[in-house]
Amino acid sequence: MARFLVLFLFYFASFCLSAQSEDFSSIDFTEADKLAKQNRGASLDDMPELVYNLTNSLETDAERFRAIYLWVCNNVKNDYGLYAKNKRKRKRFKDDSLKLEAWNEKFKKKIFSTLLRRRRTICTGYAYLVKTLSQLANIDCKIINGFGKPSSGNPEDLEEPNHSWNAVNLNGKWYLCDPTWASGIQDSESGRFKFSYNNGLFLVTPQLFAISHFPIEPKWFLMDKTPSFNDFVNAPILYNDAYKLLSNHIGPNRLYNEIEVNSSLEISYTLKPKINAEDVSLTIVDGSSSTTKLPDNVEQNGNSIDISYKFKRKGFYDVHLQINGFLVATYVVRVKKEKSLN
Repeated sequence: MARFLVLFLFYFASFCLSAQSEDFSSIDFTEADKLAKQNRGASLDDMPELVYNLTNSLETDAERFRAIYLWVCNNVKNDYGLYAKNKRKRKRFKDDSLKLEAWNEKFKKKIFSTLLRRRRTICTGYAYLVKTLSQLANIDCKIINGFGKPSSGNPEDLEEPNHSWNAVNLNGKWYLCDPTWASGIQDSESGRFKFSYNNGLFLVTPQLFAISHFPIEPKWFLMDKTPSFNDFVNAPILYNDAYKLLSNHIGPNRLYNEIEVNSSLEISYTLKPKINAEDVSLTIVDGSSSTTKLPDNVEQNGNSIDISYKFKRKGFYDVHLQINGFLVATYVVRVKKEKSLN
């Protein structure tokens, strides 16, 4: 019994360790990135050969995983048409379990056929490919299924699990990454996918990742205290570029906030790179107008930054925060009349 308890505590602790890219700050990924680039356009017909070419000359699992992950992000396109079709079908069959199951089986074959033939896929395919290539390199990697919160903030997008990503074990610790969101963006005008690698989604701090990712199995938060689904749904909207700049989002914890006139919205982050205070701006939308303003105060202490802006009129406001020209987060603020002292 005592041995079982020790094993259980060891297993549980392995999930709760804080994991982040800073753990590998001493490793130079230049060679791994070079190999990923040299093998650009390689076929998926022979995955063992691809993995050999990507990893054979690298010394550590972290470098080998980096080469695999970067290759996937830079060589597989996100097929939005495939995603939209699946979303429509799942919504159509959500009240018919037999038809939904039949569609899921049919679509699963479609996903992997499109992935292998055209190197196009959706999140499930990205996560599957990262896992498969990693396992061929003897790296323990999992597919994590759950909810991904889109920047639209549409609650209907969170009615059922809608996203997949990866957890990878490196040096006895689990780390999180999202190859789908890291690979690029959909051009709003042409509708075409554009490769634009986001390194901020490689080995992400669990606390930051949890704002926009909610795993079905709570252990894959990799946190001692896991948020509730209500916490997740009501959290602020965090954009992909935020992962380039932040290692953690401290507050506010909710998208919707209430303050009184002449009170301030207080925003706190932990940063990756040091920034200049003048590079922080707020676009404030009140329903009829949109203005860009500087915060009233920006304080930096080491990697921590505290941003505040005072609202002088009551009303409802969307607050979009930018740093270095990157859109980081959105908050909604209801400014109420000051309470009377009488």
